[in-house]
Amino acid sequence: MMQPYGTDPLTESIRGASRQLVRELGFLRPTLAGTALPASAVHALVEIGARPAMTAAALAELLVLDKSSVSRMLRKLVAAGEVMEGVSAQDARAKPLSLTRQGRATLAGIDDFARRQVLAALAHMAPDGRARLADSLAGYAQALAASRSDAHG
Repeated sequence: MMQPYGTDPLTESIRGASRQLVRELGFLRPTLAGTALPASAVHALVEIGARPAMTAAALAELLVLDKSSVSRMLRKLVAAGEVMEGVSAQDARAKPLSLTRQGRATLAGIDDFARRQVLAALAHMAPDGRARLADSLAGYAQALAASRSDAHG
């Protein structure tokens, strides 16, 4: 009897671990990283904080979200005082995004929460497994991105 596509033990193990990661990292909760914000907004603050003058279109691409969802989320973040939209000297239509003082404070809390979460988990791992984990997670994330590109390209 032929096995259905993707039901081999390795695939099922990776799927199970991926689901557990999503749950353990808190992505099924309505808020994330010790904030009152949903996961997409937390990720938006992290990415805006990491890149000067990011636009909404670039953010949508980076977060793998549609532009209308990102636009709605940004309106809420601006209204909440976390993000501000600037004016580009090169293109009047472009609105570079940056964090407000409040947004930088929120991001500092997010970063602290995430670092503590990772350090607590790493404390339960053997030292030689930590580097392998980092390499494996990075490789898996890159492979997922490549397969998404293949599917759309």
